[in-house]
Amino acid sequence: MKKILPIVVSLVLSFSCSEKEKEVDYSLLSDEERLEMAKEFTKNTILVDGHMDLPFRMYNMGNTMTGEVYDFINKSDQGNIDYVRAKEGGMDAPFMAIYIPAGYQEKGGAKDLADTLIMMVERLANTWPEQLALAKSPKEIEDNFSKGLLSLPMGIENAAAIEDKLENVEYFYNKGIRYMTLTHGKDNLVGDSSYDDSETHGGLSEFGKEVVKEMNRLGMIIDVSHITDKTFFDVAEVSDAPIVATHSSARKFTPGFERNVSDEIIKKIAEKDGMVMITFGGSFVDQAFSEKNTENRAHIQSWMEENKLDRRDSAAIEYIKTYMAENKPTVHVSKVAEHIDYVAKMVGIDHVGLGSDFDGVGDTLPDGLKDASMYPNLIAELMRLGYSKEDLEKICYKNFFRVWNAVEAAAKR
Repeated sequence: MKKILPIVVSLVLSFSCSEKEKEVDYSLLSDEERLEMAKEFTKNTILVDGHMDLPFRMYNMGNTMTGEVYDFINKSDQGNIDYVRAKEGGMDAPFMAIYIPAGYQEKGGAKDLADTLIMMVERLANTWPEQLALAKSPKEIEDNFSKGLLSLPMGIENAAAIEDKLENVEYFYNKGIRYMTLTHGKDNLVGDSSYDDSETHGGLSEFGKEVVKEMNRLGMIIDVSHITDKTFFDVAEVSDAPIVATHSSARKFTPGFERNVSDEIIKKIAEKDGMVMITFGGSFVDQAFSEKNTENRAHIQSWMEENKLDRRDSAAIEYIKTYMAENKPTVHVSKVAEHIDYVAKMVGIDHVGLGSDFDGVGDTLPDGLKDASMYPNLIAELMRLGYSKEDLEKICYKNFFRVWNAVEAAAKR
């Protein structure tokens, strides 16, 4: 990334939108000045986030198609995103994850759940058309941004949603799905999961290869988060289009955690002209946080067994609350910036973006990055590291739009 010659601080703080806007070396500013500029930047720049689990959280709260519509418009103290906090943080296009838990692979109903979650996202847009809109392309996100609308693009998390029918890939594409994460917590019919030691297929299955080709044909982005390394390299060999990790971080910082992407995978993604969208959860970005979190869970499980209690018992609820308050690990937003910086320095600024996993990682988010209102804190950290306005625009949306357009172009070929 390049550093730009500094200008007078008064000009810096104006963050002029004139045609010949002077560029700034943000690293020379104070923390307060950087944060003010980061807030202005997020207001004036499209910001895309590759993965948020709001739909499944809505589903768990009972806000299904037969229940009350979820109040997304007013500010909430629950979850990580609503309309108000998104606007405060400059978030413009949070990808709504149509998440299918691995259990549906065995008990059935995966496609039905996906249909329900899609309809729930559509219901939000239909309920508040003056604030929200669906989006199926970069152009639609740009148009929505120009109108002041928050875009709700969608991606499926776990190809179990297509069940065993290849034609369901096109079915979901026609429903507005623009990426699909190939697995989740367990191996499925498509390939092997990084969270599963079974190695059912030894990588991508034969059916999975057909799914990848079909996604290429349609112009649906292949999301390689959650798959094993072997599955990834099979995907990279089969796919003719760029591939994306929509919510993964760098394994360099969490050795042995296959859910994050290795240096070799990062390089291959860049070679395919794709990108890694860095996720925010503490266990994904910091090894010490992950180890303490694991230790806490083990302690609580042991305590409940010794006391013959489960998590629903009032005594257990109180104990867990107190114990976690006293032993909770912490990590700072700067650690997320380190992951972005690591990928950018390894393969170039054109191959990194943001994929928070908001509403999907529980109470493990970094200090300074707890919800969608706090994106300026991350932008300010990147400014501190010397990233220019052009660099930040690439991280926030230009890289993803380039990849998305390239995937669609490959489909047309």
